[in-house]
Amino acid sequence: MSSRLNKNQIERFSRQIILKKIGISGQKKIIDSKVLIIGMGGLGCPASEFLVRAGVGFLGIIDSDKVEISNIHRQSLYDTSDLKKFKVIAAKKKLKKINTKTKIVCHKIRLNRNNFNKILEKYDYVVDGSDNFKTKFLLNQFANKLKKIFIVGAISKYDGHIFSFNFKRNNEACLKCFYQSEVNEEVLNCETDGILGPVAAIVGNIQANEVLKCVLGLKNELTNKILIINLLNLTFRRTRFSKKKNCICGKK
Repeated sequence: MSSRLNKNQIERFSRQIILKKIGISGQKKIIDSKVLIIGMGGLGCPASEFLVRAGVGFLGIIDSDKVEISNIHRQSLYDTSDLKKFKVIAAKKKLKKINTKTKIVCHKIRLNRNNFNKILEKYDYVVDGSDNFKTKFLLNQFANKLKKIFIVGAISKYDGHIFSFNFKRNNEACLKCFYQSEVNEEVLNCETDGILGPVAAIVGNIQANEVLKCVLGLKNELTNKILIINLLNLTFRRTRFSKKKNCICGKK
């Protein structure tokens, strides 16, 4: 764990250190944490921003795309000066202005079966900000295999879904337990279905919140549950689902 916090750190993080469930020891845990974010779009931007603001010490960000004008309405780290720049490079520049002490590693790639293991094994917490189920299911498979804590977000129109999996525990269900049948890739297509910008911001921030809770060892209220939000009707509900015997997470 990190050594004693200096005066600047105590002042910077004073508003969360004062919380009884955090304190100095909790802040040290946050500083020592290693988080990987896949996808620096509508979810990855707010998630990475607030993890850096909270003091996460080591952050990996993955994306192979460049900033486009249609991204800016919901991808909060970018502005028009970032157009045509690689997202991870633009994001790192903004994040370092927020917290110079966070070590940020850019992975300007698209994850696939050949590079998952090498990258994921370096991190304790994996945040899914991807925009397709093929990537989400691959992340689910490798996070389960490597016993990582895996925070998933999905958005479309006015809706958001959030999952929090701790694969260090044997009784944990996984993403495939919920999505047992084949999922239509068009479900997460913002280009055709649209997305309200604040939906992405709220879901990404909830993902950051779940990471911090896991780092601090706080109770996971999403164990074997999904949080479903709808910002048009302002509804938030948790729905339970069970671990499936024939699922990948049940195989030894």
